[in-house]
Amino acid sequence: MSRVDQLRFIIDDIDKNIVRLFEKRMETAEKIAQYKLENNLGILNTSREEEVIESALNELYNKDYKDELEEFIKKLMEISRRVQQKRILGMGKKSIKIGFQGVEGSFGHQAAIEYFDKDAEFMEYMSFEDVFKGLLNGETDYGVLPIENSSTGSISSVYDLIGEYGFYIVGEKCLRIKQNLIGLKGASIKDIKEIYSHTQGFEQSSSFLKKHQEWKLIPYHNTAYSAKTVALSKDFTKAAIASEKAARLYNLDIIEKDINDNEHNYTRFVIISRKALEYIDTSKISVMFSIKHRAGELYKVLEGFHLNNVNMLKIESRPIKNRPWEYMFYIDFEGSLNDIDIVKSIEKIKNSSTYFKLLGNYTADKNAS
Repeated sequence: MSRVDQLRFIIDDIDKNIVRLFEKRMETAEKIAQYKLENNLGILNTSREEEVIESALNELYNKDYKDELEEFIKKLMEISRRVQQKRILGMGKKSIKIGFQGVEGSFGHQAAIEYFDKDAEFMEYMSFEDVFKGLLNGETDYGVLPIENSSTGSISSVYDLIGEYGFYIVGEKCLRIKQNLIGLKGASIKDIKEIYSHTQGFEQSSSFLKKHQEWKLIPYHNTAYSAKTVALSKDFTKAAIASEKAARLYNLDIIEKDINDNEHNYTRFVIISRKALEYIDTSKISVMFSIKHRAGELYKVLEGFHLNNVNMLKIESRPIKNRPWEYMFYIDFEGSLNDIDIVKSIEKIKNSSTYFKLLGNYTADKNAS
């Protein structure tokens, strides 16, 4: 055996020990998460993490590896927090039920699978409000809903429903959306007379559709519903705008690929829950509030962001039902409730508002900014 082979043998043996210790650490992290859940304790403890890193560095004999060890410990703790997050959300368990709008093959279904575990139970709902009703009635544990698209903007009906039902945002998932023109096997673009899709599918593919103004556009519940309808119709003159996955699922051909206007086309989905959760690695906050209908009131609210150096990501306003010219505002901004400047900004909003609700403090998806 060569010297290199001997060293590789030693590394293999070390790796086996690392695997055993890694497994033991993750199991312990889960036990800690369970204890915190049972005792209503927060998950993220910044000072504790700093102590762990400092302690690890003190144990290091060869200080040349200081930077590498710090990077390793930080990554290890990040993974541990993700394991705790799974425990909190119930992810990886068959018993967890996730509601989404649409059918199998829809973008909502895809976002739910990617955020949660594929082994969860996914429940289909016809409309956005049906998802909220399912959560309200205890049929599901979480709901997954689209709230904005990078090309077409906010999905206002979802904002309205969040305000109406008073649920909490506990996470988000940004999904890259690729719209395709799909039809029956063997169908060509010359055969098409009718197109089915969700209104978002039409809006995101408007430039492509302008080239075919002879087509009749039929708005439907969902892009995947549209694909399913075309498949069941057996009609070569009907096509749908939907995902590649929907085409495969319903045995349809992709007639034209990637027809959306914007190459960087993303939809942001929010994860909603009946109750707020103590979360980990919190980096984004959503709030809703209303103010008096008079000059300068909104400025008073927004001033707190500037004074406390808080980065506001988005502001959305929606009319308040039965109250003409009054609006509910929704704001997303960077931060964690562990940060005193964030707390000051929130207090500023509260003090300047006639109504205020913290919708959630959660982990931002890196594709959402």
